[in-house]
Amino acid sequence: MSSVSEYLENTLMECGGFGRFQIIHICIVLVSKISITWSLIMMAFAGATPDWWCQSANLDSNATGSGFWNMTSGLYSKSCSVKLNGSSQACPSKNFDSNMNTIVSEWELVCDKKWVTATISTIQMAGLLVSGFLSGQFADVIGRKPTFFGALFIMSFANILAGFSSSWIMFAVMRFFIGLGCGMYVTVYCNYQIEFTPTKYRPLQIAIPDWCIWAAMFGFFSWILHDWAHLHFLTGGITGSFLLSWFFPESFRWLVSNGKIEEASIIIKRIAKMNGRPVPNLDSLKSVVEHDVSLIQGKKYIFLDVFRHWEQVRRTILLGVGWLSCGYGYYAIYYGVDQLTGNIYLNLFLLSVVDIPATIALWGLQNWIGRRWTCFGFFIIGFISTMCVAIAQLISIDDNLRGQLINGFALAGKMGVSAAWGAILTYTVELYPTVIRNMGFGLQNSIARIGAMIAPQIILISMDTAGVMYFVCSAMMLLSAICSLMLPETKGKTIPDTLETEEKSSSQKEIDMNEVTKLNSDVNC
Repeated sequence: MSSVSEYLENTLMECGGFGRFQIIHICIVLVSKISITWSLIMMAFAGATPDWWCQSANLDSNATGSGFWNMTSGLYSKSCSVKLNGSSQACPSKNFDSNMNTIVSEWELVCDKKWVTATISTIQMAGLLVSGFLSGQFADVIGRKPTFFGALFIMSFANILAGFSSSWIMFAVMRFFIGLGCGMYVTVYCNYQIEFTPTKYRPLQIAIPDWCIWAAMFGFFSWILHDWAHLHFLTGGITGSFLLSWFFPESFRWLVSNGKIEEASIIIKRIAKMNGRPVPNLDSLKSVVEHDVSLIQGKKYIFLDVFRHWEQVRRTILLGVGWLSCGYGYYAIYYGVDQLTGNIYLNLFLLSVVDIPATIALWGLQNWIGRRWTCFGFFIIGFISTMCVAIAQLISIDDNLRGQLINGFALAGKMGVSAAWGAILTYTVELYPTVIRNMGFGLQNSIARIGAMIAPQIILISMDTAGVMYFVCSAMMLLSAICSLMLPETKGKTIPDTLETEEKSSSQKEIDMNEVTKLNSDVNC
């Protein structure tokens, strides 16, 4: 561990460690995650297809179609075409269930337009992909704070505009900008949060199931509002309210790493005062920083530094497989909620709640059996569960039993994928040196968005070919489990702050336990 890391860790403990400042800051960041949670899973409801019927005054009982004919109402259930007097014609009028207003019912995105919903979801994830490449560089160059609040502003503004969309094309453009904001947030929030937190409290932040709670609340509010536009307005308003927390400072660790010693000193003193502790003596901070030549003012890193040496490239590839699989698996199961049986609002709620016990268990498992075996275990759970769903969709059994099996194993698969994502997130933060951590983290987030972009298209294919979506998911989970075993264990290991330190210590093994207690607080989320 570099002398700067030791100095800042000790200084943070002198400021009260995990005090009032840290609690307030973490609460703001964790609660603000409702913005990205609702923004990202919005299409699970907004893109869902309500019950619908084909209707025309010209159709009578002599007409035939692919759907169910109701002589009383004169409706065909979900029929894209009808035959009248031997000739086929497209459904002239579609009626949608008024109890559920989505973009599908708003712009009749069924039949020859059913591809639109999947495309909009892919466009949203393309926004995250683009943002992932750029925002990591932004956060490392201009700072954590402006990137964090810039993301909140973009998400708020774009969600409100999306609610006013007059066409699916305008809506798709707004979803792209929402994706940009989400990508910025995902890349920076983790480091912005933990860079104020002492080492010993890093795993505790993993155990807080904030995403699961906000996702479950989304299912509840979807049931209350049951309207895609109203949900966008609510999301935009809530997100905008977090801009009022601009008073929180820039990360003092980022300031130190960029040679802004005076500004960092002011923030450290502010933390001490808020925590009710004496202001620490910072006279030696400048000399300590100057002693570490890699942190001299003016030292900058670019995206290509992520690939500076072979060991870093190997780790990036192995981590990328896991992130790709998690991105695909999470959004395939969530956006594919229509493939589950029962009430869609209840299913949205259950798909979120099931992650809470897994998230809590993740904290203990990572400290008990380590990062590698935790990743492997949850990837295997995801593999087995999604394989069972795919098989259940294909075999000939009682429909009620099939529905129960699909729902049960889908929930287990969702739990495995979500927990694996949390585990590999921790792994990623710990495997990249401080100076390129946001860039490496942003890269992996972008890779996850490639998987998330693929998911809606595979869901579209699975509408005609049962089991495809879950077979693909199970294969990716198995590959990720194998790759996780090839990564080095980071539990009880030093975490380098600079690339130079990383190159010198890439072959380093276990460290003394007295070193473990002083790990850099930058490296977990």
